Amino acid sequence: MYYLSIDIGGTYIKYGLIDRAGNFIQTWRQPTPKTLESFKKMIVSQLETQQGKIKGIAMSCPGRIDSAKGYVHTGGALLFLYDFPMKEWIASVSDLPFAVINDGKAAALAEWWIGNLKDVRNGAAVVLGTGIGGGLILDNHLHQGPNFQAGELSFLIRQSPNPKQPQLFGFHGSAVKFMAEAASIIDVSKEDHIAVFKAISNQTSIALTSLFENYCRDIAILLIDMQVLLDLEKIVIGGGISAQDSLIKMIKTQYSNLRQDETLLGQTFSPLIIEACAFQNSANLLGALYQLFVELDETLG
Repeated sequence: MYYLSIDIGGTYIKYGLIDRAGNFIQTWRQPTPKTLESFKKMIVSQLETQQGKIKGIAMSCPGRIDSAKGYVHTGGALLFLYDFPMKEWIASVSDLPFAVINDGKAAALAEWWIGNLKDVRNGAAVVLGTGIGGGLILDNHLHQGPNFQAGELSFLIRQSPNPKQPQLFGFHGSAVKFMAEAASIIDVSKEDHIAVFKAISNQTSIALTSLFENYCRDIAILLIDMQVLLDLEKIVIGGGISAQDSLIKMIKTQYSNLRQDETLLGQTFSPLIIEACAFQNSANLLGALYQLFVELDETLG
């Protein structure tokens, strides 16, 4: 018997059959529905398909998630999930144990459990997707905050030179927005990461190189702000785009450049360790499962 973990994203819903040790047995995905009813039908269909194979259900979701009550206050870009009692609804269609947690916090839990934040006392996960998710490990605990909103990095302010553009960092640091702009420069599909990063590596376009460097500089600024505010040891980068080694390398380069440009940073703060998430785009699935284990242990305890 395994566990079914579900990661709700702005573009796809990803699924994983996972064992107790965090090993993936099977993974798959479906396009994210546009309405609550179609979402419900999709999840019920998956539960029916996995009936008899699973003994628990875990879920990660964007937005403000009260993991204690299993309530989705906001669903990020998925407006149909706003004010949705997810745990209550799951209980109406399944009698299996269930837990739901914010996607950024799930990524941090996964990396802290068996990934690249293991044994790190103060660290964070930054998830680059439609917006920017975040999860904070402070003093060896996942820090959620009284409103379950700690680490909502998309809502940081980044002043834009164009007052007509959104000022929230989730707009400027969106990996989806970056890929769309990058793909349009070289005229390929916005989902063709391989073509985009091959063009970046070959420096075939000055405009693309500039876009890439500026995007990574924005992310590096975010990491520095997090380090200064929270005195972090290490930050791991997640999301589908984190599979690209050149992205992590450029973020680290821009981080180093900023420390050199602002000499007080280099003099005052030790270098931050920056790595990709060990589980990259699968971190949310593992972290949601770890949250389920935590809640089951608390119930037994």
